[in-house]
Amino acid sequence: MKKSCIYPGTFDPITNGHLDVIIRATKIFDKVIVAVAKSDSKQPMFAHEKRIEMVKEAVCDLKNVSVLGFDNLLVDFAKSHGINTVIRGLRAVSDFEYELQIGYANAALWDEFETVYLMPSLNNAFISSSIVRSVLRHDGDVNNLVPAKILKNLKA
Repeated sequence: MKKSCIYPGTFDPITNGHLDVIIRATKIFDKVIVAVAKSDSKQPMFAHEKRIEMVKEAVCDLKNVSVLGFDNLLVDFAKSHGINTVIRGLRAVSDFEYELQIGYANAALWDEFETVYLMPSLNNAFISSSIVRSVLRHDGDVNNLVPAKILKNLKA
């Protein structure tokens, strides 16, 4: 039986922590869709299309991973692709509290909806997109925080 999952997020920008979770998901699922949320309410640093492009560059070597953008409820996106399982990354207890609420809300919207939580490896556990954006705003070095394939996009 083939099993697919969706890994949703804003990916503003994609980090090594995100990539770590994606790689872990490919070991469990036959197909992983990385779903890049438009999320205008979060006022992302990078435009939606640019974030999609960066994620595609970061995962280009992963054969069972595809990247799509979305601008609707995650459960509606998942239903439209016939997938009822999402992956979420957890770095700390504070992530779990937030993700638990989101997981319950999604399950209330679709009772077949499942959330699988994966932890990044310890060396990526501290990385978040907000940390990367803060370092970028101060012209700091993000080489160890993001996939090398997207560095040129961040310096532009």
